[in-house]
Amino acid sequence: MSSSKYENDELIFLSEDIHPFTPEINGVWNVLVVDDDEEIHSVTRLALSDLVVNEKALRFIHAYSGVEALEIIKEMGPSIAIILLDVVMESDDAGLNVAKIMREELKVMEPRIILRTGQPGYAPEEQVIKDYDINDYKTKTELTRSKLVTTIIASLRSYQQILTINQSRLGLQQIIVSAANLMEEHSVKSFCEGVVTQISSLIGLEAGGVVCARAGSVLDKDDDGVYILGAAGEFASYINESLDSLHNARIVKFVNCCLQLKEHIFEKEFSVLYLNSSGYEAAVYLQIGKEINSIDQQLLEVFLSSISVGYENVNLFHQLRTAAFRDWLTKLPNRSEFINMLDDCVVARNKADNPVVALIDINHFADINDGLGQDAGNSTLLAVTNRLQETFLDKVRIGRIGSDVFGLIGVEFFVNPQTLHEIFVAPFKAGEHTLPLSASFGFCRLDGKPQSGINILKHSNIALNKAKKNLNTNFEYYAPEMEEETTWRLDMIRQLTRDFQGKKLQLWYQPQVDLVTEQIVGMEALLRWPTSDGGFVSPAVFVPLAEYSGLIIDIGIWVLEESCKKLRALFDQGHTGLRMAVNISMPQFRDPNFVESVKNIITEFGIQPDRIELEITESVVMDEPQIVIEALQELKLFGVKVAIDDFGTGFSSMSYLQQLPLDRLKVDRSFVNEIHPGKSAFIAETIVTLGNKLGLSTIAEGVEKREQASYMLKLGCDEAQGYLFAKPMPYEQLLEFLASKKHY
Repeated sequence: MSSSKYENDELIFLSEDIHPFTPEINGVWNVLVVDDDEEIHSVTRLALSDLVVNEKALRFIHAYSGVEALEIIKEMGPSIAIILLDVVMESDDAGLNVAKIMREELKVMEPRIILRTGQPGYAPEEQVIKDYDINDYKTKTELTRSKLVTTIIASLRSYQQILTINQSRLGLQQIIVSAANLMEEHSVKSFCEGVVTQISSLIGLEAGGVVCARAGSVLDKDDDGVYILGAAGEFASYINESLDSLHNARIVKFVNCCLQLKEHIFEKEFSVLYLNSSGYEAAVYLQIGKEINSIDQQLLEVFLSSISVGYENVNLFHQLRTAAFRDWLTKLPNRSEFINMLDDCVVARNKADNPVVALIDINHFADINDGLGQDAGNSTLLAVTNRLQETFLDKVRIGRIGSDVFGLIGVEFFVNPQTLHEIFVAPFKAGEHTLPLSASFGFCRLDGKPQSGINILKHSNIALNKAKKNLNTNFEYYAPEMEEETTWRLDMIRQLTRDFQGKKLQLWYQPQVDLVTEQIVGMEALLRWPTSDGGFVSPAVFVPLAEYSGLIIDIGIWVLEESCKKLRALFDQGHTGLRMAVNISMPQFRDPNFVESVKNIITEFGIQPDRIELEITESVVMDEPQIVIEALQELKLFGVKVAIDDFGTGFSSMSYLQQLPLDRLKVDRSFVNEIHPGKSAFIAETIVTLGNKLGLSTIAEGVEKREQASYMLKLGCDEAQGYLFAKPMPYEQLLEFLASKKHY
């Protein structure tokens, strides 16, 4: 539609004083002129060609129909600042139709619309102005240059405000998404790398920068230096390095300045942002190449406030993970993390590497803590840690499994007995002390079979325990039979526990006789563990298992109760004057209630204390002599008799022998077996002579032949027990046996 169709439809610009100037141009405003009259386009360009608003000039885009305008709007969208839109073009409402489609269908809401028409009768209704967000409506005859400029400036301000609001809204949405992404991070490194990336994305820049923080709770460092926790772009290789190692004096200077001032620093080519929450502080250096505008600064303020809590949380999580997987003293991986390392090692194992796991147990470490104090013990552990790290560098992975046990994972070239032995050749400097240390080693080769880390650790520990018991060497390699032995022992202990609780254990009794009269003077109570096939498990097998498991304490109480009960029954049936010998093991002496339990049981059954004789072995005495001596002295005062069983087979000290409140020495069966016609049994003779010198009675065990009994009688031995006189028997048979003998 041409301008000739209208009367007075020209754009009339009144003369105005225009002062030319040359403003600084930093961009453009896109203005879409939509009109089917070419002259209108020319006049508009002429009138507004020198207009600059907020340091931006106008850039004109031209459309000559509603259809053409919609195509441009589809392409350029929100980048169009103003649309000078003719109402009447190819149809009477073509301009209004453009506004409707743009707002409702294309959802382009930012551009400002200025409707222009040459016919006042075509003015839109008020509701249309509201619905289509039209900024202004003018007839072409009333638009002087001054009025047009005023309308343009007002519309541009409105457009800029809408952009700012939308940018802030989108920025806040991005803040929410970015913060949510960061909150999912539990690694300080990943979180800090994410901070750089998310901030750069937030302000529309390529990621490049570093996040730095002071050492302490954030890092496993002992100093107060500043370290790079996360980085992106050209700085990515500096993660976990000291800030001073960064070859960029400006970054070092301004990061330290930011942490010192505790505030943001905004410069033209870079910015340093301060992050702080509950004492966890960091500085985020951004290499952005330009100054951040005020809107982006506000967004960053909101973003930093949001992620500060996340920064605190990720550091707290780091501390929790450190507490869960790091040893507090040595900073080495602890047992849990070492198992994870073993799991990883199994997954990534290369057969050519031949990896080996080793456990190192420092011998007699408790003596250092007890003798020199806890601080000296901790210093010793740190000294061992340092030497291990200096020896293996990064070739072997090291962990602290327990108090004085360290774990190693590495190829056999490094992890082998010779290498570990050499580590302990030189003494260790622990504070003011220089300590020679020795250790036991347990090794386990990874054979390529699928297995868990905890299973590998178990195998290594089995080998270590074997090495600690080995008197000839200080190391052992795991072998399947070791585990089989351990499994057998555990199965036996479980079965023994079940049978004891099920009252399946038995007490048998072996009579003891006077060698002169061969009359019965007492019995020894002997524990028996029957099997399902009618046999018995040897006491040499199950008693050590009971001691190892601690079950011997409960079994020992039952044995004493049953012995006293049966002795009481014998007394009641007229078999008076007999005594009952009961064996006592070391774990029973360690029981703080042992002495009182013995007294209470004897009293409960109305037994004279001197009718009960407690038998101990030399090894029990030598294990913890003071505990044994004190307990026996108290029981001796109560009236109980005491005998040393298997005398001569151990390595007892004569000084301890003199301190023990003894009544009887038992000559071991191995010495009695040495007695043969025409030969002397020197050790048996020595024991009997020693007993006589000390004023102690003597009793020979394992007497099976008449010449043995005669020989021991000739030596001056008082009593005997063995198959020559009677085998061990159940209580019912004991009653029959006693009844068959003469009265005593």
